[in-house]
Amino acid sequence: MTIGKIESDGTVRNSSNMKIGSFDRNNVIRDASNMKAGSIDGSIIRDKNNMKIGSIESNGTVRDASNMKIGSVESNGTVRDGSNMKIGSVEGVNQTYAAVFYFFNLFNH
Repeated sequence: MTIGKIESDGTVRNSSNMKIGSFDRNNVIRDASNMKAGSIDGSIIRDKNNMKIGSIESNGTVRDASNMKIGSVESNGTVRDGSNMKIGSVEGVNQTYAAVFYFFNLFNH
């Protein structure tokens, strides 16, 4: 089942192809109303209040704000949960964007 997609321009769409947000060139995460929902600061993912909500390591491991592993995004686009079960795929998409989309509830999808 597809829960949505991230387009090459950073637009995020749900499974009904409706725009639910975007990633801009300044690494700001925006909701469907173009309001700031969060940001990406290197490997750190922050909410709209600039609080750290997680991170993604260079090997694709995704961690929550408490540094607990909650999943991974593999280089081939496979997305796995914290139990290593495949939950999706995102071929050709920035790993950090994929982590934000799958693991941090900044978009309503």
